[in-house]
Amino acid sequence: MKIKSLLLSLMCLIALNVSITSCSDDDDDYGRNDSGSTIELPQKRAYILNEGSQGANNASISFYCPDQANFFVKDIFQTQNDAKLGDTGQDMIEYRNSIYVAVNGSSYMTRLNTAGVEQACHAFTVNGATPRYMAADDGYVYVTLYGGKVVKLDAQTLEEKASLSLGNNLEGIVECNDKLYVANSYKKEDAQFVYLSDVFVINTKTFTLEKTLTVTVNPNKLTEANDKVFLISYGDYGTVGYTAQMIDPKDNNKITVIGTATDMVADDERGMVYFVNSETDYSNWPETSTINTFYSYNANTLEKKDASFLKNAPEELASSSVYSMSVNEANGDIYIATTLYSAGNGTIYRFDQNGNFIDKFDCGGQNPKKIIFFN
Repeated sequence: MKIKSLLLSLMCLIALNVSITSCSDDDDDYGRNDSGSTIELPQKRAYILNEGSQGANNASISFYCPDQANFFVKDIFQTQNDAKLGDTGQDMIEYRNSIYVAVNGSSYMTRLNTAGVEQACHAFTVNGATPRYMAADDGYVYVTLYGGKVVKLDAQTLEEKASLSLGNNLEGIVECNDKLYVANSYKKEDAQFVYLSDVFVINTKTFTLEKTLTVTVNPNKLTEANDKVFLISYGDYGTVGYTAQMIDPKDNNKITVIGTATDMVADDERGMVYFVNSETDYSNWPETSTINTFYSYNANTLEKKDASFLKNAPEELASSSVYSMSVNEANGDIYIATTLYSAGNGTIYRFDQNGNFIDKFDCGGQNPKKIIFFN
């Protein structure tokens, strides 16, 4: 255990290299910081986290410029830091003009500046406590871990300030009005998977558990729009299927089932949540077949629109396996990422806020997981 802890800490130090001595607090206004960049980047930026394949050490971050489609950097993390990102990129968020990345297989997370240059690093050294998802609020980043903890880190230094032991294997997390909503997905008993039905509600001011909600089994993904929390449960892979739900904190956390969905993304600026049910048949793996159904939900009017929010989408998107969706809230552009799993790079399809197709491009890596934007 001590050897593993030492190695993980050393990995962080190596990844940071010279940036350790040049770190300083961000300006009070949290303006852009491109210090240390090896290349000149355009003003508008999209960073794409490619998960990679488990165990292959091929997670990466690609750079895409929405205004200059030909300006693309396949692995900007390696370009800027002269190091690989690691094994299995799990989550990426933007907060106070910094980029935070959780790398599950390599058991660490990192903070990058607006040019993708590493500023701080935190290694998770407890056996099995691998990072999953992140949320940020009031100067802190909260990380869910397999092993049942939510860890509270200083957003600037990534120093651990507190941890809260809650459940078993925690997945999605979202902040809504000084509350954290955390999905407790499953546990193992005698080598068998036992799927759970818990969403924990944590008070961020006291960092204590306030209540536990009962939702559809195997809760996983969480997002927020118009002060409402949206959840996708994965079900038990048998009798209970993927289920999209809405939790209304202002109505005593009332839970409403919306429909069937495998993924979602919220445009909080416009109060819209976009869903996809990407039904993929894996029975002839590695050959797969997929049927996609897109729909939307208005978090302001509480109205579901069953018709697809996409218009002139390329024909192949209807049968491509959707891996993730992201939204640029500055202009409402919707990015839909598809995967070829370990067989090749994923493809990203870009639409405007009205669902009109703009373009598509190779994401630069395997299994595109998340996109964040600087406008």
